[in-house]
Amino acid sequence: MFEVLTDKTYRHLFLAQLVALLGTGLATVAMGLLAFDLAGESAALVLGTVFTIKMVAYVGIGPIAGAFADRVNRRALLVTLDVVRGSAALCLPFVTEVWQLYVLIFLLQSASAAFTPTFQATIPDVLPDEARYTRALSLSRLAYDLENIISPTLAALLLVVLSYDALFLGTVVGFGASALLLVSVALPSPKAVEARGVYDRTTRGIRIYLATPRLRGLLGLSLAASSAGAMVLVNSVALVRGDLGMSESALAWTVFGFGLGSMIVAFTLPRLLDRVSDRSVMLAGGLIMVGALLAIALVVVVRGLSWPLLFGTWLLIGLGYSAVLTPSGRLLTRSSHPEDRPAVFAAQFALSHACWLVAYPLSGWLMTAFGAVAAFVVLALVAALGIIAALRAWPSDEPETVEHTHENLPLDHPHLQGHRSHAHPLIIDDAHPKWAQRF
Repeated sequence: MFEVLTDKTYRHLFLAQLVALLGTGLATVAMGLLAFDLAGESAALVLGTVFTIKMVAYVGIGPIAGAFADRVNRRALLVTLDVVRGSAALCLPFVTEVWQLYVLIFLLQSASAAFTPTFQATIPDVLPDEARYTRALSLSRLAYDLENIISPTLAALLLVVLSYDALFLGTVVGFGASALLLVSVALPSPKAVEARGVYDRTTRGIRIYLATPRLRGLLGLSLAASSAGAMVLVNSVALVRGDLGMSESALAWTVFGFGLGSMIVAFTLPRLLDRVSDRSVMLAGGLIMVGALLAIALVVVVRGLSWPLLFGTWLLIGLGYSAVLTPSGRLLTRSSHPEDRPAVFAAQFALSHACWLVAYPLSGWLMTAFGAVAAFVVLALVAALGIIAALRAWPSDEPETVEHTHENLPLDHPHLQGHRSHAHPLIIDDAHPKWAQRF
């Protein structure tokens, strides 16, 4: 897996991702403390609004930013967005009103909504070999998991000697270091082959996405991942601190179980994907999450909740979660031309976060209104619906090349080379507006 770090460009990209993630993790801890200072007992409401603003920015800004990512130099765009994120973080220690926090969070997350899919779309251009790209995806997943462990630990150590305002400065340092690492390498910037209108550019990524069967399957699996993931991220504190009456350190270890499962898959997936199809691995991951949620619901009804049971369930959900999400970049790359990748990655970014926008409040409401068993069962059913949608949309016998006939192009069109019928790997574009149809 680590062999891909010998590539200087990717190494700098990975390190930029890592330091930015650490900075974001510090800001997450500091934001909770800032919300308490601003709102006291209403801090949970403030943080809930902050997370909602984040999701709205991701869903609304992502496709728009992806539509224009091919119009500017990619390195300049990424560095500028890092500067915007760092500037917003620099203002956070000076916030005195809740509305100021909301404005800065919207600015920061809007920049992230533009940065993340553009950054993700750059990696397959840097590592065009699929095997090396798969290892890069596993490293990226590992970076997210390590951030979930390292950032809270680092924040706890810093808070021993510093106020929480200093954590925001750590965030600024993270985004600044990311910008410097990006400046230090040349990044490919594929250009659009023709000029397009604003509407066409803004909706192109989502239109390509929804017209591609494997990507519609990915959307169903993203719903499964967000449903199980929301159970972990939203309700861990209620289960550990409330139902089990355990300490804050027990909460940290519980969430660590989720990260540990994800890391195990990140280490093993590159070799597994050399032998097993993306579809099989991702569907297995979805089924593991559904099975884990239903199993813990049954055991809780029969024997009650225990910490080892919860830890083991979170570990299994982490395994399934990573098995679903890690290969997704391969599907997006395989389903788009280089000039369309930012828009397609942005579509996945927006649509997957729309799933989270549903799963977050649903998870919290179920836990609050009906208790843990109802939350486990309903979220398992929602995840199962996502898997069923994936099975229907993404056929198991999907061919590598698709035979089709073009009625939409003149016979002298360069793509046809004098033959109206032909076969090749199909990617939705202007010449192929539909999947496996007589064009």
